[in-house]
Formats: sequence, C-alpha cells, structure tokens
Amino acid sequence: MTEVSGERTAELVSAAEGERPARQLSGPLRLMVWTAGGLLSAYSVVVVFQPIEPVQHRMTFLAVALPLVFLCYRSGLASFVRRRRGQEAPEQRDERPSALDWVLAALALGVLLYPLLDMDAFRDRGSSSSLNAWDVLGGVGLTVLLLEAVRRTVGSALSIICGIFLVYAYFGNYLPISWPISHRGFDLDQIVSQLYTGTEGFFGVPMQVAASYIVLFTIYGAVLDYSGASKFFIDLSFAAFRNSRAAPGRTVTTAGFLLGTVSGSGTATTVSLGSVAWPVLKRAGYPREPAGGILAASGIGAILSPPTLGAAAFIIAEQLQVGYLQVLLYAIIPTLLYYLGIFLAIEIDSRRFGTHAVDVNAPKAGRLLLRFGYHFSSLILIVVLMALDRSAFQSVVIATAVAFALSFLDPEHRMGPKRIAQALAKGSLDVLPVTAVCAAAGIIVGVITQTGLGLNLSSIIVDVAAGNLILTTLMAGLAVMLLGLAVPVTASYIIAAVIIAPALMTLGVTRPEAYMFIFYYAVLSEVSPPTALSAVAAAAITGGNSYKTMMMTWRYTLPAFLVPFAFVLTPNGQALLGQGPIGTVLALSAVSAVAVAALAMATGGFTGVPERVIAAVAGVLLLFLEPVPIVAGFAVLAVATAVHVIRRRRTPA
Repeated sequence: MTEVSGERTAELVSAAEGERPARQLSGPLRLMVWTAGGLLSAYSVVVVFQPIEPVQHRMTFLAVALPLVFLCYRSGLASFVRRRRGQEAPEQRDERPSALDWVLAALALGVLLYPLLDMDAFRDRGSSSSLNAWDVLGGVGLTVLLLEAVRRTVGSALSIICGIFLVYAYFGNYLPISWPISHRGFDLDQIVSQLYTGTEGFFGVPMQVAASYIVLFTIYGAVLDYSGASKFFIDLSFAAFRNSRAAPGRTVTTAGFLLGTVSGSGTATTVSLGSVAWPVLKRAGYPREPAGGILAASGIGAILSPPTLGAAAFIIAEQLQVGYLQVLLYAIIPTLLYYLGIFLAIEIDSRRFGTHAVDVNAPKAGRLLLRFGYHFSSLILIVVLMALDRSAFQSVVIATAVAFALSFLDPEHRMGPKRIAQALAKGSLDVLPVTAVCAAAGIIVGVITQTGLGLNLSSIIVDVAAGNLILTTLMAGLAVMLLGLAVPVTASYIIAAVIIAPALMTLGVTRPEAYMFIFYYAVLSEVSPPTALSAVAAAAITGGNSYKTMMMTWRYTLPAFLVPFAFVLTPNGQALLGQGPIGTVLALSAVSAVAVAALAMATGGFTGVPERVIAAVAGVLLLFLEPVPIVAGFAVLAVATAVHVIRRRRTPA
C-alpha cells in the first residue's frame, strides 16, 4: 500500500492550497508560538461572550496574528538565492526565524498597537482627514507588512494584485478622462485614511470574518480532530459501503463530505483523505487519474458543504446581513446536487473500469455509530442553536465545549490539558494564512470603494454583454474562475463580490443569488484546468498525470458548474437556494436531480456518443426550471434513453 507520511501530507496541503509550508518549529520557540496561538484562541472565545468595539477587536486580533505569520512562515529568500546560484537545497532546512523575521514581527506588533493606545483620537484624525506623520507611517508600514505576509503564506499573485490596486488609487488621475475607470486620484494621506483608520480597508468585513467566524470554526475543527472525530468519520465511511463495485468510490466521497466538517478546507481534505483512501481505490482497480479525480472532487466538496462551508460563506452572511444559518440553507440543495453528480459518475466509472469491492478491516457501521456516534452531536447542535436564534459565534463555541466534553467517552482521545492547549494553538495557527488574505483583501475593497471602480467595472461588464443576462452570467463565471486560478478562494470571492456581483444585480439577479453564484465559481476554480489545485494535490498522492487528473476531476464536478446558472438565469432558480413554497422547492429540486443525472450520463464514458450528446441537451434544458424547458428536457432525456437501449440491443454480446 502507498502511504503518505504526516510531514509529506502537510507539505502537500500547503503546496496545493497555494500556501508555503509553515516552519517546523521546535524547542522554546515552538512553545512560545504555540502559547501565543493558544492565547489568541482563548481571546477569540472570550470576546464572543464579552464583546468589545469591533475595530478594536480586529486590530487586537491582527496584532497577534500578523507577527506570528513572520515567525511561522519562511520568507523564501534563501531558496531564491540558492536557485540563482545553482545550488541544491540543503538536506536539513534551518527552521529558525532570521533576524529579519523578528524585525518584521516587531514592526507588525508596533503598527497595530499604535492605534490602540488612543483609539478615539486615532479615529477622529482619520474621519477628519488630519492624519499626523506617525499615522501615515503606520499605515504605509502595515500595508507593506501585509503584502509580505500574503506573499509568504499564499504566494505572490495576491500581493501583486493588491499593489496594482494601490498604484491605481494613487495614479488614477493620469488615466485618460474618457476611460470609465479614471478618477481624480488620491494622495497618500487619503489612501492611508481609507485603509488604516476605518472599516473600509484592513479592518473591514473580511477581517471581521477572520477574527470572529473563521477562527472559532478552526478551533472547533481542531477540537473535533483531537477528539477522534476525523478517524471516526473515515472508519464510518469505510464501514458503510462494503459489498459493491462502486463501494470504494462512494466511501471516499462520503468520507470527504464528513471530513470537510472538520477541516473546512477543500485541498486539505483531499490530501488527508488521499493518504488513507488511495491504497483502497488502487486495490479496487481504479487507475491513478480517475482515483485522483474522485479524491479532488470529494475534497473540494468540503468548502461547499454545511455546516462549516468555507471562509467565503461567512463573508456572505456579513454582506447579506443574515444569519449564518440562512447561508447554510442556501447551500443545502446545491450541495446535495453536487454529491449526487459525483455518486452517479462513480457508479458509471465502476462499470467502465471494472472495479470491485474491497475488504477493508473496519468495524461494522452499526457498532461504530453506537460507540462513537456522539461525534455527530456537536455538528447537529450548531444548527439547532442557530435555529433557536443563537448567534453563530455562540453556537460554535458551545458546540466546541460539547465536543471537548464528549472526548472523555473515548480514552484514546480524551482531551486533557495538553490536548486542549494543542487544539487551541492549532485553531489559531491554522487561520493565519486566511487572516493575512482577509486583511490584504481590505486593500482591494478599500480602493474599489474609494475610487468607485466597482460600479464602473460592473457597468463595463453589462455593456460588453449588451445587457444580456445569459452572456453576463457566462462572463461572470469565467472571470471568477480565472481570478481563482491566481488567488485563494476567499480572496477571489471578495474581489468578485465587489466587482462582478453588482453587474448581475443590475440585470435583476437578487443579492443572495449573485453572491452564491460567485461563491460556487470561486470554489470550483480549485478543480478547474489549467491549475486545479485540488487535482494537483490528488495527483501528487496517486502518482498520476496531473493534467489527466484535472480533466477527470472536472468531469466529476461538471454538474456543479451548471447548477449555479440555474439559480441566476431563471426566476424559479431561487428554489435551489431553498427560497419559495416548500412544494415548489421540492419539485424543482427533483427536476434538478434528474438534470444532474442526465449530465452524469453525458460526461460518463459508459454510454455511446449519440446518447451522451442528447443527454447533455436534456440536462441543460431541465436546468432552466421553467415549465416548457422542463417538459422538453424530459422528452429529450427519454430519447437519449431509447437510443441507448436500441444501440445496446444491436451491439453483439
């Protein structure tokens, strides 16, 4: 069996997420960093029940998180110098922070503590545009530090994009006046005031989400992990499907969904799952590339799946000013359709590849549920508490406490003081890259708000599409996917939400539909060629060809690319977000399920080309969710089925 070591798994997760691997700290430094991380988690929990002023909370959170980024993540300068000199990397890397790292960490702490010394006076200077030299110096310093933090954690692309927006804000008055994106230009004081002193820049909605929602859910995920929930979810998935040729593929998909409730990260789930599941898929007879496609498609579903979803979902809740439970309700039907498409594709491929059941040494599902089924209780509790009008913050903290208490039912994973400290530290350290991204994304949001660029670009998109909703939606989906190839899901969503969503809303699309459309396409960029980060991670595990794995992943997830169009292009599409009379929601969900089945038939290789083409037409017609297209879609699907039956009877046995 092929196994992936824990260290290799961590490297694959980091690389595939677009993140550089964190340093493997040791000794007193590791203790110091983990202590700081644990205190940051404890602070985040306390603030839930004893709230402080929002901007002050965000600054305080970033004042701890940003210095930790410089201590935990390598600069990459040593590797760059070695490559320039043609030298090979040393066998054992020096993991100690350099003097420069300590200086950057100290500067980060300084520029964020400075406003907190006299918060009221600092805000007054910002609102009256009377910044002093220290204010400007602090704002410029924080900007540079955030660009470097983003470069270290998620690569250079987002740093470059942020830099372009800053240049645009400063030099926009030099653009020809006839250009719709030109503006009067802003001086350094005005840009710093926008980004540093209010809630439209560094400390805006994205940072609020990172410092509140996301860190609490990463703490919850860490507690679940340390309490043995991850192991239980994998064991249960393997126990649930035993005796059919499609069982191994279905097992991996189910495990991906369950693990996603712990990690909330698509590529991390892909790698964690792949290290366990690839040997089973290999024994079942899956070739390397299809196995990688299943792993990637199952893993990316973690960001689409309630109750945790991904970081962008929390931002949606803040933007729409609705409870997080409402966003979960929006996601339920698209999630079910996503996994339905994968299950059907797996069923088709199990016949095409001639796979077989695998005898896995796992307890029976009933016994597992009786012994460890309590791990589901905290997940259910989150939803119940939010339904009872508890805030998402309080709900997840209470669920975390319950998961901690239940860990004592399992002697092997009992959470004593050491495990508690490790879970708290891991929860905050895992959120460092997202925190850097959210704070830096405030640069883009702040510049767009200050210059009016968002409205100008949305007008350009509508004009280019000649006001046609279908063409505008196609352009929007393509733009979000292309953006997602360069930057992480959270950043691509934030940028697209302020630039592309207004174009859709101008043409009558509601805010929930527009934001959810962008959310799904930002997530799906991780399985989209030519980069397909989750597929690259899966290929690294299976040893398959990366490009072929990408194409297999794309085939498994194709229905998910088309379903979001359904709730944008048709008035009845809101039913797929759970909006409308229950009868309508159920009926149109059933129609969409048939559409997904038709698309699975179209993308599968088990049927002939004629019926696959006809099935594709049927699937697209059904997703229009209007009476005439629905009737036509069912008729075309009946033709596809008849063609398949006739061709099969004519084919010699």
